[in-house]
Amino acid sequence: MYHRTIAKAHKDAHSHDHEHKVWSRRSFLQALGIGSTGSLMLAGNQLSASSVSPLAMALNKSDNDNILVLIRLAGGNDGLNTIVPVYDFDTYANARPSIYHKQSDLISLDSDFGMPDYMQPLEPMWGDGMMKVVHGVGYEGQNLSHFKSSDIWATANTEYGSDLTQGWFGKYFKESYQDFLLTPPEKPLAIQIGSIGNLIFNNEGEQFAFLVSNPRQLENIAKNGVQFNVNDLNLDCKSGQQQEFLRATSNSTYIYSGVISEAYNKAANKMEYADNKIADQLAIIARLIKGNLGTKVFMVTLNGFDTHANQPERHAELMGDLSKAINDFYKDLEETGHHEKVLGMTFSEFGRRFTENGSNGTDHGAASPTMFFGPALNGNGFVGNHPDLGDLDRNKNLKSTNDFRSLYASVLSQWLCIDQASVNNALAGDYENLDLGFSCNAEVPEPIDPTDPIAEVPEAFTHKPVYDAESNPSIALNINRAMHVDIQLYAINGQQIGTVRNSFMSEGTYVMSIKESLTDETLTTGEYIYRVTTHEGSSSKIVLIR
Repeated sequence: MYHRTIAKAHKDAHSHDHEHKVWSRRSFLQALGIGSTGSLMLAGNQLSASSVSPLAMALNKSDNDNILVLIRLAGGNDGLNTIVPVYDFDTYANARPSIYHKQSDLISLDSDFGMPDYMQPLEPMWGDGMMKVVHGVGYEGQNLSHFKSSDIWATANTEYGSDLTQGWFGKYFKESYQDFLLTPPEKPLAIQIGSIGNLIFNNEGEQFAFLVSNPRQLENIAKNGVQFNVNDLNLDCKSGQQQEFLRATSNSTYIYSGVISEAYNKAANKMEYADNKIADQLAIIARLIKGNLGTKVFMVTLNGFDTHANQPERHAELMGDLSKAINDFYKDLEETGHHEKVLGMTFSEFGRRFTENGSNGTDHGAASPTMFFGPALNGNGFVGNHPDLGDLDRNKNLKSTNDFRSLYASVLSQWLCIDQASVNNALAGDYENLDLGFSCNAEVPEPIDPTDPIAEVPEAFTHKPVYDAESNPSIALNINRAMHVDIQLYAINGQQIGTVRNSFMSEGTYVMSIKESLTDETLTTGEYIYRVTTHEGSSSKIVLIR
């Protein structure tokens, strides 16, 4: 039995190490710009920004100026040691004899739950009605892989192996604005720090957020702005053309650096934030909000929650940093009254195992609490039922009592005021709105009836980039009725390159080689945009030229 246990431990460790290698490989590919828009490496840091943002345009339709700050606790946060179930304390403590929190070390939230004393900075927020906790957030059949579960949370799709290329924001906004790539808004309405490779703002490889790998990078952009000179280059030679492409791509990446810099320099932090990673991120976000940038959605990241060993010390450090940073963030915003319009929400790919392991830590789990912050909550409290500590799943993990997509539905429809039909489409289902203390005053239309004959009319045309065995790119176009079609190719910075097709086309499927259509043009390696225009409208996508 002993040898079988040791063998299983080695197998689990190998699987876990492999998981991180796969995750790192994916992040590396993302940083190289494969499958993203305008990505590049600068000073060892990855920066990516779409030349336009469907998220920005769709949120511009909203009548309110509410802001959502997503706080990702990457690695899998231990919910049982974050919100401690005092109501069944003996069961909790017996499962974790080395890492449980003593009742004397807890801050009482009510008669049933407490939080560890190192989260003390959140106590006044709880007391002021600026904090709520949703119990048991997760999904049925939890996938215990960091990589896969992160994708599930980002795409709102629990059927792993299906189409996991569309984030819950990205899917909605791509559908709302098909031609977003060539019609950039004046300012970014989604900014993301860290979480390279996360799919929340992604749609089929297109990144719909201004993305930086760390707060120092965003701070430098915000202070200075960045643009490269593309005029003093020798375009008669190959190297000059490549330099022009790289500089133009960089300028496209930094398309919002001017407005970000203006907002950042117009405001100042009134709190002395702690010197830690999450505080650095929130301090910058506070300045951009106070500088009236107009961004609707931010995402910040705190890494390190994969606490297989030495959890007590590591978790105390992480949650202590988070608690202090959140408290300072809202105090900072309160100085200008912006805190009333800002909702904070934590999330993590999964919780931790109910029982501790043999390394003073916990292994991958399932359900975990989600915390919300802000005056808009209109009072503290708990939402939903806590998982039953005596009724675990087959992996000895807590069962979820609140589907994570209900949180998304609540935030999208009741906070960002996106119409319910679009929310249902983005989440691929109709999920119950939770009572978080706020509601949207905007008029919400009735969901589209799927039996309505109008809804059954097929799209006039669909398209996608395809590649042959030698990676030569073509555009696959399917037309459902005869029409005139104009297909233009653009550089990533919006410069028009040439015409792929401009003619009347009959109903059918076509595959058009880009290089054969543009034999007179010199196409350097890199990402391009193609736009398909008919009398039904325009739609654009990224294509990679090699």
